[in-house]
Amino acid sequence: MDLLIGTSNAGKLGEFQELLIGVDLRLLSLKDVGLGDMDVAEDATTLEENAALKVKAYSQASGLITVADDTGLYVDALDGRPGIYPARYGGPGLTPKDRRQKLLGELQGVPAEKRTARFVCVIAVANPQTAEVTHVRGVCEGHIALAEDESGGGFGYDPVFIPEGYNATFSSLPLDEKNRVSHRGRAASMMIPILRRMADEK
Repeated sequence: MDLLIGTSNAGKLGEFQELLIGVDLRLLSLKDVGLGDMDVAEDATTLEENAALKVKAYSQASGLITVADDTGLYVDALDGRPGIYPARYGGPGLTPKDRRQKLLGELQGVPAEKRTARFVCVIAVANPQTAEVTHVRGVCEGHIALAEDESGGGFGYDPVFIPEGYNATFSSLPLDEKNRVSHRGRAASMMIPILRRMADEK
């Protein structure tokens, strides 16, 4: 079964490819189906609503069963900021590194034990034939590092987020280890049975 992943982000697509190993799917990105320039306004107030906006639009435009996610980063010392808008944190025109540096700047002087944070990922799955939309939610507790980890890969806030139980950031963990404990990995594990059922129903 072809499955559209509602992203043009190569890093996120790669994560989904790893997360869904063992499931008989051919993963396609928005670029693969000619929707790379399609912009869906994420103007809702919850992760669930934003994920649903994206997945409905992409599934209807492509005619494919589609997965889209929305992720929030909640930092306790910043009253929950950046919250549901991590990609807009700090305003327009900033690079991901700029946003990470802004976050670290706002936390300057905050000791390690008070830098608690959590990633929350909501994945929505839509079947355009039945109009069915299903959500799953994964949470990863952790804290924000004192400085950016320049040694690893990852994307977004991975170089500054240390998951609970680890002394390393997401960006420096092996991908299979990150996927085992991450917010997206936990949500994806709940999504797999839904995808298998949809594939069986096709």
